[in-house]
Amino acid sequence: MIRVLVAEDMHMIRGALVALLSLEDDMAVVAELDRGDTILAAALDTTPDVALLDIDLPGIDGLSAAGLLHDRLPDCAVLILTGHSQPGNLLRALHAHVRGFLAKDAPAATLAAGVRRVAAGERVIDPDLLAAAVETGASPLTDRETDVLRSAADGHTTETIGTLLSLAPATVRNYLSNAITKTGARNRIDAIRIAERAGWL
Repeated sequence: MIRVLVAEDMHMIRGALVALLSLEDDMAVVAELDRGDTILAAALDTTPDVALLDIDLPGIDGLSAAGLLHDRLPDCAVLILTGHSQPGNLLRALHAHVRGFLAKDAPAATLAAGVRRVAAGERVIDPDLLAAAVETGASPLTDRETDVLRSAADGHTTETIGTLLSLAPATVRNYLSNAITKTGARNRIDAIRIAERAGWL
């Protein structure tokens, strides 16, 4: 029996996922969660074989939770479900040791087969998402440039970003300028749009 933990913050979708998996003779849902920051504790308590995680969760996101699971419960395979086709998210998922990465609009049979395959130690990656990730490539931004651009995306001013990240305003402007150049953007708003669409933020 494959023991599955399901984390999805949208109640209707979570209910549908649990119902679909419960129809499978070889699967049992051992935990249903609506927040990312409850995943590790629930997984340590229920020891699932597979954690089926939404990528966007309150508390912490699914990819951050996947990293925690890999560190604390390495025998639990993670299968990420996403409604976003941002290729950068797939690359982040692979760095977080995720075994599977599927689009939410995949057929139900694909989901069940994916759970079985990651439980057996295989990788399951949506081919369209993989092709987009290869075409887009890894983020050209450094970690600090990403932090600064993410703070700008949250609407913070240069001065506020400097305070939040313990940087001088001139340094913040330099990081933003670098991010604009590296993304090929016209300005910071364009850089944010490009980076978000690629899944780099």
